Amino acid sequence: MLIPSINNSLDELIELLNQLSDEEYSKSCFELSGSSIGEHTRHIVEMFQCLVRNYDSGIVNYDKRDRNKLIETNTDFAIQMILDSKNSISKENKNLELQQIIDGNAVHIQSNYYRELLYNLEHCIHHQALIKVAILKCESIAVDDNFGVARSTIEYRKQCVQ
Repeated sequence: MLIPSINNSLDELIELLNQLSDEEYSKSCFELSGSSIGEHTRHIVEMFQCLVRNYDSGIVNYDKRDRNKLIETNTDFAIQMILDSKNSISKENKNLELQQIIDGNAVHIQSNYYRELLYNLEHCIHHQALIKVAILKCESIAVDDNFGVARSTIEYRKQCVQ
């Protein structure tokens, strides 16, 4: 169930990017504290890339991302990177070690691949919610009501309607 949910969120992002010009995509947005939709998209993509790239070694440090400017400025390239991510995330669960420097201290936390996929899904949805704030001012861009909404919130809303 996790992979289809991730694919759904990433497909929603692709659908949105297909409506944007590279200029709209890479433009600084007041609503995003000066960052662009492209920067948020790059962040989403590179988190998935980092997890997959470090799967074999079993050591993941999300701070060691590429920060590829092309992902944040070129919608076609970003879409290709999203598709590549979708095609590479189906892997067996296994133990992983997360590494990060926090306030100058090295932190090592045990996790596993599925837990990190879930984290990346929630992280993706969070950034989609931010992107949605910037998109809502563009009347010509169609965005699904559930774009950037947590799966648990969507389910809760369905129950409330019944």
